[in-house]
Amino acid sequence: MNTMKAALCKAYGPPEVISVKNVDKPVPGNNEILIKIMASAVNSGDTRVRGLKAGQGLRFIMRFVLGFFRPRKPILGTVFSGIVEQTGDKLTGFSPGDKVFGSTGFKFGTHAEYICLNSKAVVSKMPENATFEEATAILFGGQTAIYFLQKAGIGKKERASVLIYGAAGAVGTAAIQIAKSYGADVTAVCSSAGKEIAEKLGADYVIAYDREDFTQYDRHFDIIFDAVGKTSKKQCAPLLTPHGSYLNVNSLDFADEKVEQLKLLKSLFEQGHYTAVIDKIFPLNKIVEAHRYVDNGRKKGNVVIKIFDTTVPLNQLSR
Repeated sequence: MNTMKAALCKAYGPPEVISVKNVDKPVPGNNEILIKIMASAVNSGDTRVRGLKAGQGLRFIMRFVLGFFRPRKPILGTVFSGIVEQTGDKLTGFSPGDKVFGSTGFKFGTHAEYICLNSKAVVSKMPENATFEEATAILFGGQTAIYFLQKAGIGKKERASVLIYGAAGAVGTAAIQIAKSYGADVTAVCSSAGKEIAEKLGADYVIAYDREDFTQYDRHFDIIFDAVGKTSKKQCAPLLTPHGSYLNVNSLDFADEKVEQLKLLKSLFEQGHYTAVIDKIFPLNKIVEAHRYVDNGRKKGNVVIKIFDTTVPLNQLSR
């Protein structure tokens, strides 16, 4: 089979600019692995790129980075789980049949049936006790939460007090769990509909923003992390301790993706300290609907894209 199915984004705009087409299947070089992608995800980053969603100043920067008139990389998607199908002659560390997960950052390319990655890619063996859907679901939010919370110095504070705004989304649900793994005292801010999820994930306190104003909360925090990009530092400053940190995902500071983050997520998941939060699962041919669902802003956790049907025996998937 020399072709594969992929979701192509040939223009900036609404979900309908995406279509699933047959494209050439990649061939691995000497220092690459060919991965059969079993699952991916549509997250806020994907919809932001597709719709070129940013303020006027940031929009020009996005065009410069991503492509001025259309995405330079038409196959979107940044996270995946799958099976190593083939390895290059000079690549070590992986073998055909290995179950792996990882992220591609601005190289994108995971909304497709196959992808080739080189030896420096952010890819690792996936948790042994995870399904492909679960392995995919812990990536985007998990890596983002690890990056921002570590940047805020959560590991250097004893029982840090952390407020997470947007705690029911992909990044927010991950941030609750990562913060708790550091022994933090966590206050989650989310809608009333997300309160149960936040509590199940271990939040010590939950503020429903549709019922009360979190800025009037009578506490101070070492770290305030806006996981959806809807607050400002000025708004949150009164809630910070004297040396507290405010971080916002909707900034020019993009999460630095590393293999070490994957290994931490793998370890936490295998030990039962991290849960994959999946809202909905769509097949690849329904990816437009998946983008629409993420666009509505009401998802809880992750929206997963099932590339191959995992109920089919693995040895039949390529037939």
